[in-house]
Amino acid sequence: MKISIAIGADHAGYTYKETLKKHLAQQNYNVLDLGTHGTDSVDYPDYVHPVADLVEKGIAKFGVLICGSANGVAITANKHQGIRAAICWETSIAQLARQHNDANILCIPARFVSTDLSVAMVNAFLTESFEGGRHQRRVDKIALSC
Repeated sequence: MKISIAIGADHAGYTYKETLKKHLAQQNYNVLDLGTHGTDSVDYPDYVHPVADLVEKGIAKFGVLICGSANGVAITANKHQGIRAAICWETSIAQLARQHNDANILCIPARFVSTDLSVAMVNAFLTESFEGGRHQRRVDKIALSC
C-alpha cells in the first residue's frame, strides 16, 4: 500500500509544492494536495489546517508545508495535538527532526532554499526513522495534558 503524504503551501510555496508533488508521485507516494493551486496571494492557515488534520487523524503518515519563511506554517501546524512540525533548511536538519523529534510535518522556507534542496530534504525526512530511546522521553513531554 502506498504511503500517503499531505502537502500544502501558500502562494510563496506554490511552485515548490508542484515540484515536490511530482517528485513524491514518482517515488510511489500517494500525494494529497491540499492547495493552494496558484500564485495568487492566500492565507497560509487555510492550507495548513487541512494538512495537519490529515496527519493528526492518520489519513496521511506525513505532511509537507511550504511558505516563504516556513515560520507561519510551522506555528499553525503545531497548534494541532500530535503534530510535530519542523522548519528545515538543510538535509541534516530534516534527518534530525525525524530521528530526535519524531517530526511528522516538514516545513520548508521557499525563499531560503533551492528547489533541489527541498527535494533532498523531503527525501531525507521521509526515509529517516525516529530513534526512540532517550528521545522518546523528550517527545512525550511536548504535548500539554489539560
